[in-house]
Amino acid sequence: MNYILFDGPSRNALLPFTFTRPVADILIGIMTIRQKWELHLGSTTTTLTEEYLSGKYPMVELEVNVMINASYLPNAVLAEMVSNLEPNQAIFKGDEVIAFYTTEEQEEVDFDTYEILEYTDDCLTVHNPWDIFAKNDAAIREDFEFLTEDRQSQPIPKSVNVIAPENIFIEEGAKLEFVTLNASTGPIYIGKDAEIMEGSVIRGPFALCDHAKVKLATKIYGATTVGPYSKVGGEINNSVLFGYSNKGHDGFLGNSVLGEWCNIGADSNNSNLKNNYEEVKLWSYETEGFVKTGLQFCGLMMGDHSKCGINTMFNTGTVIGVSANVFGSGFPRNFVPSFSWGGAAGFTTYITKKAFETARLVMSRRNIEFDEREAAILEHVFEETKKWRKE
Repeated sequence: MNYILFDGPSRNALLPFTFTRPVADILIGIMTIRQKWELHLGSTTTTLTEEYLSGKYPMVELEVNVMINASYLPNAVLAEMVSNLEPNQAIFKGDEVIAFYTTEEQEEVDFDTYEILEYTDDCLTVHNPWDIFAKNDAAIREDFEFLTEDRQSQPIPKSVNVIAPENIFIEEGAKLEFVTLNASTGPIYIGKDAEIMEGSVIRGPFALCDHAKVKLATKIYGATTVGPYSKVGGEINNSVLFGYSNKGHDGFLGNSVLGEWCNIGADSNNSNLKNNYEEVKLWSYETEGFVKTGLQFCGLMMGDHSKCGINTMFNTGTVIGVSANVFGSGFPRNFVPSFSWGGAAGFTTYITKKAFETARLVMSRRNIEFDEREAAILEHVFEETKKWRKE
């Protein structure tokens, strides 16, 4: 069967992270949503997404296909239902479609003509940016159970101070000595060729993805995921860093999400709790205003390729777009549009020529080419977000 993951109605609500990727490629737990579906289904997937992303994330359509709403994270029951779909069948949860069977000849899909299968069990969904960190605890636990079933962890080094070792899984090539791992509060997963440096103290649930690093004397707690090839240091609570991002020095990051190729300067901090303890509101690209999150703790949402200088301070519930560069004293406003350059004293436009020069240098350090496809995506984001910049 050919499986296609589609963005669904949550795409705009999940900006800025979906400016540069389909919903399926959001990291939550130990894997991206796409990786979860592919492992559960035992099959590769392609993507139905925005046209400007389709060069990097193409869709392959065959004679028969199953379309899957990428906002839904798979579990064993749901994956079985999806894999058993037959012609003219669709899976719904309430009023929202999860998956449906279609053919290449179909010009349109009319669910009134379909047999509707109701999915009534619980499952994790990602509909808002804050879901990525708020549901990361449950996502890590589900991924850990799925990935480690009937597998043997690498041995825990003798120098490691460990609590609940049965909840720790270490992949081949990982390095860790003289660290403290407390898995009594949730599982700890350490990916292939990852490294935890000496003196670090980590409390689960925690996921350190392949080739990622935890630097000396780091403190991590509260359902945190460090994506592939990322580096972290300082204090981190309940946050998700996508691949190739760095928070390598002292400073606090809490209840936050960083996209790919982000960099947090030394001694930078974000607030995750308002002084009056009220519910946090967050900028929404969908409504073009601030929306209630339902959360008392909510920190920084930072899109791909954005960076901040040393000693940067972020207020509770700050949204930074794609390829922004924030620096200087004081708190910048809590919505910084994409391709902004500056800080509390004001912003100018970060022109694409200079932004691309930086992206090219940053990515080359990891032996990845900043190619025409990447440039075209960022050019589109630059134009799409122009209305929020004061130019």
